[in-house]
Amino acid sequence: MRETTTLEFKQQLSKSYLKTVSAYANYGTGKIIFGIADDGTPVGLTDPQDTCLRVEHAINDSIDPVPRFELSIEEDTRTVTLTVHEGPDKPYLFSGRAYRRADTSTVEVSRLEYGRLVLTGEHVSFDALVAKEQDLAFGHLEKELASKLGLKPLDQNSLISLELMTPSGEYCNAAALLADSNHFPGIDIARFGESINIINARHTFEHMSVLEQMQRTLEVFDTYYAYEEIVGFERIAKTLVPREAFREAIANALVHRCWDVRANIKVGMFADRIEITSPGGLPAGITEELYLAGGPSVARNPILANVFFRLGHIERFGTGIPRILDEYAHETVSPSFALRDSSITVMLPVTVLENVTLDEEAILAVLAKGSALTRSQISEKTQLSKSKAIRTLNALVEKGLVTKVGEGRSVRYERN
Repeated sequence: MRETTTLEFKQQLSKSYLKTVSAYANYGTGKIIFGIADDGTPVGLTDPQDTCLRVEHAINDSIDPVPRFELSIEEDTRTVTLTVHEGPDKPYLFSGRAYRRADTSTVEVSRLEYGRLVLTGEHVSFDALVAKEQDLAFGHLEKELASKLGLKPLDQNSLISLELMTPSGEYCNAAALLADSNHFPGIDIARFGESINIINARHTFEHMSVLEQMQRTLEVFDTYYAYEEIVGFERIAKTLVPREAFREAIANALVHRCWDVRANIKVGMFADRIEITSPGGLPAGITEELYLAGGPSVARNPILANVFFRLGHIERFGTGIPRILDEYAHETVSPSFALRDSSITVMLPVTVLENVTLDEEAILAVLAKGSALTRSQISEKTQLSKSKAIRTLNALVEKGLVTKVGEGRSVRYERN
Protein backbone atom coordinates (compact mmCIF):
# COMPACT_ATOMS: atom_id res chain seq x y z
CA MET A 1 0.00 0.00 0.00
CA ARG A 2 1.30 3.43 -0.90
CA GLU A 3 0.19 7.05 -0.74
CA THR A 4 -1.78 8.45 -3.67
CA THR A 5 -3.68 11.60 -4.54
CA THR A 6 -6.65 10.33 -2.53
CA LEU A 7 -4.79 8.47 0.23
CA GLU A 8 -2.39 9.85 2.85
CA PHE A 9 -0.62 8.15 5.78
CA LYS A 10 0.14 9.71 9.15
CA GLN A 11 2.23 7.86 11.72
CA GLN A 12 1.35 10.33 14.45
CA LEU A 13 -1.31 12.96 14.92
CA SER A 14 -0.09 16.39 13.81
CA LYS A 15 -1.88 19.49 12.52
CA SER A 16 -0.45 19.09 9.00
CA TYR A 17 -3.21 16.60 8.13
CA LEU A 18 -5.74 19.44 8.33
CA LYS A 19 -4.31 20.83 5.09
CA THR A 20 -5.21 17.53 3.43
CA VAL A 21 -8.71 17.71 4.93
CA SER A 22 -9.08 21.06 3.16
CA ALA A 23 -7.74 19.55 -0.08
CA TYR A 24 -10.16 16.61 -0.09
CA ALA A 25 -13.15 18.78 0.79
CA ASN A 26 -12.25 21.16 -2.05
CA TYR A 27 -11.23 18.79 -4.83
CA GLY A 28 -12.35 15.23 -4.22
CA THR A 29 -13.10 12.67 -1.53
CA GLY A 30 -10.03 11.06 0.07
CA LYS A 31 -8.77 9.15 3.09
CA ILE A 32 -6.13 9.79 5.77
CA ILE A 33 -5.02 6.77 7.78
CA PHE A 34 -3.42 7.44 11.16
CA GLY A 35 -1.02 4.87 12.57
CA ILE A 36 0.63 4.07 9.21
CA ALA A 37 4.25 4.85 8.34
CA ASP A 38 5.08 6.65 5.08
CA ASP A 39 6.07 3.33 3.49
CA GLY A 40 2.61 1.88 4.20
CA THR A 41 3.61 -0.20 7.23
CA PRO A 42 1.05 -0.22 10.07
CA VAL A 43 2.63 0.94 13.34
CA GLY A 44 -0.58 1.42 15.31
CA LEU A 45 -1.76 4.09 17.70
CA THR A 46 -1.55 4.04 21.50
CA ASP A 47 -5.18 5.14 21.91
CA PRO A 48 -7.26 5.03 18.68
CA GLN A 49 -10.40 6.22 20.49
CA ASP A 50 -8.62 9.33 21.76
CA THR A 51 -7.23 9.97 18.27
CA CYS A 52 -10.76 9.92 16.84
CA LEU A 53 -11.94 12.49 19.39
CA ARG A 54 -8.96 14.78 18.78
CA VAL A 55 -9.38 14.60 14.98
CA GLU A 56 -13.11 15.33 15.23
CA HIS A 57 -12.55 18.36 17.48
CA ALA A 58 -9.69 19.66 15.30
CA ILE A 59 -11.76 19.52 12.10
CA ASN A 60 -14.76 21.17 13.76
CA ASP A 61 -12.55 23.93 15.20
CA SER A 62 -10.08 24.47 12.33
CA ILE A 63 -11.82 23.88 8.98
CA ASP A 64 -14.24 26.53 7.73
CA PRO A 65 -16.86 25.52 6.73
CA VAL A 66 -16.82 22.07 8.32
CA PRO A 67 -16.91 19.33 5.63
CA ARG A 68 -18.67 15.98 5.90
CA PHE A 69 -16.35 13.31 7.27
CA GLU A 70 -16.32 9.90 8.98
CA LEU A 71 -13.89 8.17 11.32
CA SER A 72 -13.40 4.42 11.72
CA ILE A 73 -11.08 2.25 13.80
CA GLU A 74 -9.31 -0.88 12.54
CA GLU A 75 -8.94 -2.94 15.71
CA ASP A 76 -6.37 -5.43 14.31
CA THR A 77 -3.85 -2.76 13.30
CA ARG A 78 -4.98 -0.10 15.82
CA THR A 79 -5.25 2.45 13.01
CA VAL A 80 -7.82 5.18 12.41
CA THR A 81 -9.19 6.03 8.96
CA LEU A 82 -10.53 9.52 8.32
CA THR A 83 -12.69 9.83 5.19
CA VAL A 84 -13.29 13.40 4.01
CA HIS A 85 -15.97 14.01 1.37
CA GLU A 86 -15.81 16.66 -1.32
CA GLY A 87 -18.32 19.32 -0.36
CA PRO A 88 -20.54 21.84 -2.16
CA ASP A 89 -19.64 24.86 -0.01
CA LYS A 90 -16.16 25.59 -1.36
CA PRO A 91 -13.64 26.88 -0.51
CA TYR A 92 -12.93 24.84 2.63
CA LEU A 93 -10.19 26.69 4.50
CA PHE A 94 -7.60 25.73 7.09
CA SER A 95 -6.10 28.78 8.83
CA GLY A 96 -7.63 30.99 6.13
CA ARG A 97 -6.02 29.08 3.23
CA ALA A 98 -7.33 26.54 0.72
CA TYR A 99 -5.36 23.47 -0.29
CA ARG A 100 -5.23 20.82 -3.01
CA ARG A 101 -3.45 17.53 -3.54
CA ALA A 102 -0.44 17.43 -5.90
CA ASP A 103 0.27 13.73 -6.39
CA THR A 104 1.15 12.55 -2.83
CA SER A 105 1.68 15.98 -1.28
CA THR A 106 -0.67 18.78 -0.21
CA VAL A 107 -0.07 22.35 -1.41
CA GLU A 108 -1.81 25.70 -1.11
CA VAL A 109 -3.89 26.66 -4.12
CA SER A 110 -2.90 29.56 -6.35
CA ARG A 111 -4.83 32.82 -6.40
CA LEU A 112 -6.46 31.76 -9.70
CA GLU A 113 -7.50 28.39 -8.29
CA TYR A 114 -8.86 30.06 -5.17
CA GLY A 115 -11.07 32.27 -7.30
CA ARG A 116 -12.40 29.21 -9.13
CA LEU A 117 -13.21 27.53 -5.81
CA VAL A 118 -15.18 30.59 -4.72
CA LEU A 119 -17.20 30.51 -7.96
CA THR A 120 -17.81 26.77 -7.57
CA GLY A 121 -18.99 27.26 -3.99
CA GLU A 122 -21.38 29.96 -5.16
CA HIS A 123 -22.49 27.70 -8.04
CA VAL A 124 -21.44 30.34 -10.57
CA SER A 125 -19.46 29.57 -13.72
CA PHE A 126 -16.87 31.89 -15.24
CA ASP A 127 -18.95 32.43 -18.35
CA ALA A 128 -21.87 33.64 -16.17
CA LEU A 129 -19.88 36.50 -14.62
CA VAL A 130 -20.64 40.04 -15.79
CA ALA A 131 -18.31 40.88 -18.67
CA LYS A 132 -15.78 43.71 -18.56
CA GLU A 133 -16.96 44.84 -22.00
CA GLN A 134 -20.56 45.94 -22.35
CA ASP A 135 -20.41 47.54 -25.80
CA LEU A 136 -20.81 44.33 -27.82
CA ALA A 137 -21.94 43.43 -31.33
CA PHE A 138 -23.10 39.97 -32.43
CA GLY A 139 -23.03 39.86 -36.23
CA HIS A 140 -21.58 36.34 -36.44
CA LEU A 141 -23.90 34.94 -33.77
CA GLU A 142 -26.94 36.57 -35.38
CA LYS A 143 -26.16 34.94 -38.75
CA GLU A 144 -25.88 31.48 -37.21
CA LEU A 145 -29.01 31.85 -35.11
CA ALA A 146 -30.95 33.03 -38.17
CA SER A 147 -29.69 30.28 -40.50
CA LYS A 148 -29.91 27.37 -38.05
CA LEU A 149 -32.74 28.32 -35.70
CA GLY A 150 -34.64 30.94 -37.65
CA LEU A 151 -34.12 33.29 -34.72
CA LYS A 152 -34.01 36.99 -35.69
CA PRO A 153 -33.49 39.67 -34.73
CA LEU A 154 -31.21 39.10 -31.72
CA ASP A 155 -33.03 41.44 -29.35
CA GLN A 156 -32.82 41.86 -25.59
CA ASN A 157 -35.43 39.17 -24.94
CA SER A 158 -33.47 36.67 -27.04
CA LEU A 159 -30.22 37.54 -25.26
CA ILE A 160 -31.87 37.04 -21.87
CA SER A 161 -33.40 33.75 -23.04
CA LEU A 162 -29.95 32.53 -24.09
CA GLU A 163 -28.61 33.69 -20.68
CA LEU A 164 -26.18 36.04 -22.43
CA MET A 165 -27.71 39.03 -20.68
CA THR A 166 -28.96 39.44 -17.12
CA PRO A 167 -32.54 40.66 -16.55
CA SER A 168 -31.01 44.01 -15.56
CA GLY A 169 -29.41 44.32 -19.00
CA GLU A 170 -25.75 43.38 -18.37
CA TYR A 171 -23.79 41.10 -20.69
CA CYS A 172 -21.99 38.07 -19.19
CA ASN A 173 -18.63 36.57 -20.23
CA ALA A 174 -20.39 34.05 -22.50
CA ALA A 175 -21.82 36.98 -24.44
CA ALA A 176 -18.38 38.56 -24.75
CA LEU A 177 -16.94 35.26 -26.01
CA LEU A 178 -19.64 35.12 -28.70
CA ALA A 179 -19.31 38.82 -29.60
CA ASP A 180 -17.59 39.91 -32.80
CA SER A 181 -14.80 41.57 -30.81
CA ASN A 182 -13.55 40.87 -27.28
CA HIS A 183 -10.42 40.76 -25.11
CA PHE A 184 -10.23 36.96 -24.84
CA PRO A 185 -7.50 34.72 -26.30
CA GLY A 186 -8.24 32.35 -29.17
CA ILE A 187 -6.67 29.68 -31.35
CA ASP A 188 -3.04 29.55 -32.49
CA ILE A 189 -2.34 27.18 -35.41
CA ALA A 190 1.11 26.11 -36.55
CA ARG A 191 1.72 23.97 -39.65
CA PHE A 192 5.01 22.16 -39.05
CA GLY A 193 7.51 20.80 -41.54
CA GLU A 194 9.91 17.93 -40.95
CA SER A 195 10.34 18.91 -37.29
CA ILE A 196 8.88 21.28 -34.71
CA ASN A 197 11.76 23.65 -35.52
CA ILE A 198 10.33 24.20 -38.99
CA ILE A 199 7.04 26.14 -39.14
CA ASN A 200 5.69 26.34 -42.68
CA ALA A 201 2.63 28.44 -41.82
CA ARG A 202 1.07 30.22 -38.83
CA HIS A 203 -2.53 31.30 -38.23
CA THR A 204 -3.80 33.08 -35.11
CA PHE A 205 -7.48 33.82 -34.46
CA GLU A 206 -8.12 35.78 -31.27
CA HIS A 207 -10.17 38.68 -29.85
CA MET A 208 -13.08 37.55 -32.04
CA SER A 209 -16.22 35.47 -31.67
CA VAL A 210 -15.53 31.86 -30.72
CA LEU A 211 -17.91 30.92 -33.54
CA GLU A 212 -15.69 32.74 -36.04
CA GLN A 213 -12.60 31.16 -34.49
CA MET A 214 -14.10 27.74 -35.10
CA GLN A 215 -15.09 28.56 -38.69
CA ARG A 216 -11.67 29.92 -39.60
CA THR A 217 -9.89 26.98 -37.98
CA LEU A 218 -11.96 24.55 -40.05
CA GLU A 219 -11.02 26.51 -43.18
CA VAL A 220 -7.33 26.09 -42.31
CA PHE A 221 -7.95 22.37 -41.77
CA ASP A 222 -9.53 22.07 -45.23
CA THR A 223 -6.53 23.82 -46.77
CA TYR A 224 -4.02 21.29 -45.45
CA TYR A 225 -5.94 18.04 -44.94
CA ALA A 226 -8.74 17.96 -47.56
CA TYR A 227 -8.27 16.45 -51.01
CA GLU A 228 -10.28 14.93 -53.85
CA GLU A 229 -10.09 11.37 -55.13
CA ILE A 230 -11.31 10.48 -58.61
CA VAL A 231 -13.37 7.29 -58.59
CA GLY A 232 -14.67 6.44 -62.04
CA PHE A 233 -16.24 9.64 -63.32
CA GLU A 234 -16.72 11.17 -59.88
CA ARG A 235 -14.59 13.42 -57.70
CA ILE A 236 -15.02 12.38 -54.08
CA ALA A 237 -14.07 14.81 -51.31
CA LYS A 238 -11.91 13.21 -48.62
CA THR A 239 -9.72 14.31 -45.73
CA LEU A 240 -6.48 12.92 -44.31
CA VAL A 241 -7.93 13.29 -40.79
CA PRO A 242 -11.66 12.68 -40.15
CA ARG A 243 -13.13 16.17 -40.41
CA GLU A 244 -15.89 15.48 -37.90
CA ALA A 245 -13.32 14.32 -35.33
CA PHE A 246 -11.35 17.54 -35.81
CA ARG A 247 -14.47 19.72 -35.70
CA GLU A 248 -15.62 17.97 -32.51
CA ALA A 249 -12.21 18.42 -30.88
CA ILE A 250 -12.11 22.15 -31.68
CA ALA A 251 -15.69 22.74 -30.49
CA ASN A 252 -14.99 20.94 -27.22
CA ALA A 253 -11.73 22.84 -26.73
CA LEU A 254 -13.58 26.16 -27.08
CA VAL A 255 -16.48 25.19 -24.83
CA HIS A 256 -14.59 23.38 -22.06
CA ARG A 257 -11.33 25.33 -21.81
CA CYS A 258 -10.50 27.63 -18.87
CA TRP A 259 -11.15 31.11 -20.22
CA ASP A 260 -9.57 32.76 -17.17
CA VAL A 261 -6.18 31.50 -18.42
CA ARG A 262 -4.57 34.01 -20.78
CA ALA A 263 -3.39 31.43 -23.30
CA ASN A 264 -4.51 30.36 -26.75
CA ILE A 265 -5.71 26.92 -27.74
CA LYS A 266 -2.73 25.39 -29.58
CA VAL A 267 -3.28 23.44 -32.80
CA GLY A 268 -0.20 21.70 -34.13
CA MET A 269 -0.60 20.42 -37.69
CA PHE A 270 1.89 17.72 -38.74
CA ALA A 271 2.19 15.45 -41.74
CA ASP A 272 1.04 12.44 -39.70
CA ARG A 273 -1.22 13.99 -37.03
CA ILE A 274 -2.96 17.01 -35.53
CA GLU A 275 -2.57 17.96 -31.86
CA ILE A 276 -5.15 20.20 -30.16
CA THR A 277 -4.16 21.47 -26.70
CA SER A 278 -6.60 23.50 -24.62
CA PRO A 279 -5.80 25.37 -21.38
CA GLY A 280 -7.22 23.83 -18.22
CA GLY A 281 -7.36 20.23 -17.03
CA LEU A 282 -10.44 18.17 -16.30
CA PRO A 283 -13.30 19.87 -14.44
CA ALA A 284 -13.61 18.99 -10.76
CA GLY A 285 -15.41 15.69 -10.26
CA ILE A 286 -14.45 14.21 -13.63
CA THR A 287 -11.82 11.46 -13.64
CA GLU A 288 -9.73 10.42 -16.61
CA GLU A 289 -11.76 7.21 -16.89
CA LEU A 290 -15.06 9.11 -17.00
CA TYR A 291 -13.65 11.58 -19.53
CA LEU A 292 -12.48 8.88 -21.95
CA ALA A 293 -15.68 6.87 -21.53
CA GLY A 294 -17.88 9.88 -22.26
CA GLY A 295 -19.32 9.79 -18.75
CA PRO A 296 -21.43 12.47 -17.06
CA SER A 297 -20.71 15.83 -18.65
CA VAL A 298 -19.64 18.70 -16.39
CA ALA A 299 -19.73 21.86 -18.47
CA ARG A 300 -17.07 24.31 -17.32
CA ASN A 301 -18.88 27.03 -19.32
CA PRO A 302 -22.54 25.93 -19.34
CA ILE A 303 -23.97 29.07 -20.98
CA LEU A 304 -21.49 28.88 -23.85
CA ALA A 305 -22.06 25.12 -24.09
CA ASN A 306 -25.82 25.67 -24.38
CA VAL A 307 -25.40 28.07 -27.31
CA PHE A 308 -23.03 25.66 -29.07
CA PHE A 309 -25.53 22.85 -28.46
CA ARG A 310 -28.45 24.82 -29.85
CA LEU A 311 -26.39 25.68 -32.93
CA GLY A 312 -25.51 22.00 -33.42
CA HIS A 313 -21.78 22.35 -32.77
CA ILE A 314 -21.72 19.96 -29.79
CA GLU A 315 -23.89 17.34 -28.12
CA ARG A 316 -25.15 18.27 -24.67
CA PHE A 317 -24.48 15.03 -22.82
CA GLY A 318 -20.72 14.58 -22.93
CA THR A 319 -20.53 12.60 -26.16
CA GLY A 320 -17.55 14.49 -27.60
CA ILE A 321 -14.88 11.85 -26.94
CA PRO A 322 -17.04 8.87 -28.04
CA ARG A 323 -17.90 10.75 -31.24
CA ILE A 324 -14.21 11.36 -31.95
CA LEU A 325 -13.47 7.68 -31.32
CA ASP A 326 -16.36 6.64 -33.58
CA GLU A 327 -14.84 8.58 -36.47
CA TYR A 328 -11.80 6.29 -36.21
CA ALA A 329 -13.74 3.06 -35.59
CA HIS A 330 -12.88 1.58 -39.00
CA GLU A 331 -9.39 3.01 -39.31
CA THR A 332 -6.02 1.36 -38.60
CA VAL A 333 -5.05 4.21 -36.29
CA SER A 334 -6.76 5.68 -33.22
CA PRO A 335 -6.84 9.10 -31.53
CA SER A 336 -5.12 9.52 -28.16
CA PHE A 337 -5.52 11.90 -25.26
CA ALA A 338 -3.01 13.47 -22.85
CA LEU A 339 -4.64 14.75 -19.67
CA ARG A 340 -2.56 17.03 -17.45
CA ASP A 341 -3.36 19.27 -14.49
CA SER A 342 -3.30 22.41 -16.62
CA SER A 343 -4.15 21.21 -20.13
CA ILE A 344 -5.85 18.58 -22.28
CA THR A 345 -4.36 17.44 -25.59
CA VAL A 346 -6.26 15.52 -28.27
CA MET A 347 -4.07 13.81 -30.89
CA LEU A 348 -5.74 12.92 -34.19
CA PRO A 349 -3.58 10.75 -36.45
CA VAL A 350 -3.70 10.91 -40.24
CA THR A 351 -5.69 7.94 -41.55
CA VAL A 352 -4.20 7.86 -45.05
CA LEU A 353 -0.64 6.55 -44.83
CA GLU A 354 1.76 6.99 -47.72
CA ASN A 355 3.96 4.18 -49.05
CA VAL A 356 2.11 1.44 -47.16
CA THR A 357 1.46 -1.84 -48.98
CA LEU A 358 -1.76 -3.86 -48.77
CA ASP A 359 0.00 -6.50 -46.63
CA GLU A 360 1.25 -3.77 -44.29
CA GLU A 361 -2.26 -2.30 -44.07
CA ALA A 362 -3.61 -5.74 -43.14
CA ILE A 363 -1.13 -6.05 -40.25
CA LEU A 364 -1.77 -2.49 -39.07
CA ALA A 365 -5.49 -3.29 -39.04
CA VAL A 366 -5.13 -6.24 -36.64
CA LEU A 367 -2.86 -4.16 -34.41
CA ALA A 368 -5.17 -1.13 -34.45
CA LYS A 369 -6.61 -1.71 -31.00
CA GLY A 370 -3.17 -1.47 -29.37
CA SER A 371 -2.82 -5.11 -28.31
CA ALA A 372 0.63 -6.69 -28.64
CA LEU A 373 0.53 -9.84 -30.80
CA THR A 374 3.00 -12.56 -31.67
CA ARG A 375 4.12 -13.19 -35.25
CA SER A 376 2.04 -16.39 -35.30
CA GLN A 377 -1.07 -14.55 -34.15
CA ILE A 378 -0.56 -11.86 -36.78
CA SER A 379 0.00 -14.49 -39.48
CA GLU A 380 -3.18 -16.28 -38.48
CA LYS A 381 -5.32 -13.14 -38.36
CA THR A 382 -4.04 -11.75 -41.68
CA GLN A 383 -3.70 -15.11 -43.51
CA LEU A 384 -0.15 -14.14 -44.48
CA SER A 385 2.47 -16.86 -44.69
CA LYS A 386 5.11 -17.00 -41.98
CA SER A 387 7.86 -15.66 -44.24
CA LYS A 388 5.68 -12.85 -45.67
CA ALA A 389 4.48 -11.87 -42.20
CA ILE A 390 8.09 -11.61 -40.97
CA ARG A 391 9.18 -9.53 -43.99
CA THR A 392 6.17 -7.24 -43.67
CA LEU A 393 6.63 -6.79 -39.92
CA ASN A 394 10.31 -5.94 -40.41
CA ALA A 395 9.33 -3.33 -43.01
CA LEU A 396 6.76 -1.79 -40.62
CA VAL A 397 9.35 -1.68 -37.84
CA GLU A 398 11.79 0.13 -40.16
CA LYS A 399 9.09 2.66 -41.07
CA GLY A 400 8.43 3.31 -37.39
CA LEU A 401 4.81 2.17 -37.60
CA VAL A 402 5.24 -0.94 -35.46
CA THR A 403 7.42 -1.68 -32.43
CA LYS A 404 9.04 -5.04 -31.68
CA VAL A 405 8.86 -5.87 -27.97
CA GLY A 406 10.82 -8.63 -26.21
CA GLU A 407 13.24 -11.27 -27.45
CA GLY A 408 13.11 -14.87 -28.64
CA ARG A 409 9.79 -16.67 -28.27
CA SER A 410 8.34 -13.81 -26.20
CA VAL A 411 8.59 -11.31 -29.08
CA ARG A 412 5.43 -9.26 -29.57
CA TYR A 413 4.55 -6.54 -32.03
CA GLU A 414 2.48 -3.46 -31.22
CA ARG A 415 1.13 -0.52 -33.21
CA ASN A 416 2.86 2.83 -32.64
